[in-house]
Amino acid sequence: MLFDFFPSRQLTWYLAKTFAVRIIAVLGMLVLVLLMLDLLGETGDILAAPGNGEPELLRYASLRLPQLIARFLPYSVLLATIITLAAMNANSEVVAMKAAGLSAHQILAPLLLTAAVVAATSFAFNERVVTRSTMTLKAWQEVDYGTITREPDARTNVYFNDGNDVLMASVMSGRGARSVLTRVTYYERDDAGMIARQIRADRATFANPGWALEGARVFTVATATEKPLPDGTVVAPGVTLAQTELRRVDPDSEPLPQLTDSIDALESAGRRTAELEAKWWHKISGPLSAVLMPLLGAVAGFGLARSGQLLARAVLGMALGFAYFVVDNAALAMASFGGYPPLLAAWAPFFLFLFVGETVLVRTEE
Repeated sequence: MLFDFFPSRQLTWYLAKTFAVRIIAVLGMLVLVLLMLDLLGETGDILAAPGNGEPELLRYASLRLPQLIARFLPYSVLLATIITLAAMNANSEVVAMKAAGLSAHQILAPLLLTAAVVAATSFAFNERVVTRSTMTLKAWQEVDYGTITREPDARTNVYFNDGNDVLMASVMSGRGARSVLTRVTYYERDDAGMIARQIRADRATFANPGWALEGARVFTVATATEKPLPDGTVVAPGVTLAQTELRRVDPDSEPLPQLTDSIDALESAGRRTAELEAKWWHKISGPLSAVLMPLLGAVAGFGLARSGQLLARAVLGMALGFAYFVVDNAALAMASFGGYPPLLAAWAPFFLFLFVGETVLVRTEE
């Protein structure tokens, strides 16, 4: 059963279906063109790696495709709104609906409902697909499109201070208590900062506190002797999980729960997290921007088509939509150096243009 805010069932289905088809068509066109251009720019670097060929080009396209979809889906909703409403206005369909007693908000209601479904789908797609493809693509680009010999989210050449002592590892993989260090070196230093013992191990796991070594050997500087250590020997009790999380967090590669853990770890160590918190909120407000696009582009669907102002209205709707994206990116940039609080940076553009779009619609059509 539909609320009175929506038109009839048949008209609601017609408007929603027409709008959804336009979104898919515009998104497909944009993504296809941009993927081809991006692939042309990266083909030389991909094929420069030994052994790479057509399968690697297809692999790059499959990893880049989710990023392009996530980035340009709100643009597609905006353009689809303008195309749909402008065509209906030119064919006098909007005039017929208004003559039947429908207000501008009732005409837009099926479009807003469709945009809300698109926003929810976009959020799930970003969390489940885009984060993983971004993480894998960046790991592949770090090795110049060669062979990835480690987990995509692993870190290389890490080191941690434990008082005077230093714990180093060639690779750190896993997260939290499941973190694993590979090719470990631990330096025990005296009060003067001189190395007293050097311990090398194949592997180390978190022992809470400290790190349990496997396949370890110790070299004592004073006696110049080396001997094996039993598996399970614990070193670096001062190196905590919070300290291991102190790294350059990539919010685009982490879903919300993982990004929350990273922010908590950085905060517990006294690190600044304003930029990451803004990105955390933007993971919600970003997909939700699709709901704004029918409201901002609605100006293209009203007014008399014969008045000669249809093109001007379409340009105005497009300008409002693109202005939102400009302000949104500017707010995130301000948050990155502390100019805006994270919550304000993520949500202020959304509510600002919500009020602007609603004001334009009410003043011109209601």
